[in-house]
Amino acid sequence: MVEELVAAGAGLVTAGVVYAAAAARVVKQYERGVVFRLGRLRPEVRGPGLTMIIPGVDRLRKVNMQIVTMPVPGQEGITRDNVTVRVDAVVYFKVTAPAEAVVRVEDYRFAVSQMAQTSLRSIIGKSELDDLLSDREKLNQGLELMIDSPAVEWGVTIDRVEIKDVSLPETMKRSMARQAEADRERRARVINADAELQASKKLAEAAQEMADTPAALQLRLLQTVVAVAAEKNSTLVLPFPVELLRFLERAQPATPLPPERGEPST
Repeated sequence: MVEELVAAGAGLVTAGVVYAAAAARVVKQYERGVVFRLGRLRPEVRGPGLTMIIPGVDRLRKVNMQIVTMPVPGQEGITRDNVTVRVDAVVYFKVTAPAEAVVRVEDYRFAVSQMAQTSLRSIIGKSELDDLLSDREKLNQGLELMIDSPAVEWGVTIDRVEIKDVSLPETMKRSMARQAEADRERRARVINADAELQASKKLAEAAQEMADTPAALQLRLLQTVVAVAAEKNSTLVLPFPVELLRFLERAQPATPLPPERGEPST
């Protein structure tokens, strides 16, 4: 009798261990468990840790709650100003409602990927090339809103969307390079013209000052001679100023005219 009780107890213990092993499930910290009982969704979502289900009756499906980084394949399109471009992007999203993500959509990752590609092509068609190159923050916000609107019904929240790269045809790259070069050349010419204008004004002021004081011209001439002599040239050309000739002419006394024939000399 005792042996039968011991055997029955051992059998119950073994059955209990087998049942516990079949019913026990471990949900990780970054996961949530969605339970289906005979095909029906249970309202409670199992949290992280050890959880128990009914073997053969319940089915536990784990849903990852981490932020998923999904690259969007490059999409080719024509911008609003008729330029063919290829745009790559990346989408960051996470599941906020595990039950909705499992029940409402067959594969929420594939659904988000397809929606991101469609929205990216739509953004390309609505934007101009300059916006794609310089105003990406605004386009990122618009793209995020387009993807997030249907994703909310799937229990998925779009964290952010970033346009990663914009590829242009080689002809367009060369055209943009020529445009940038022409713009820089135009600015250089404007700067040179402005410098010439300022220099001409200063030279006019200097000429006026030298006209009022002729000695200033002589000092400037001597400074030029000193600057040229510093180069250690073998030949030095020294211009003779006209103002110095005029000064010598004024300093020389006037010579008397010779007497005419027939007039007595004094």
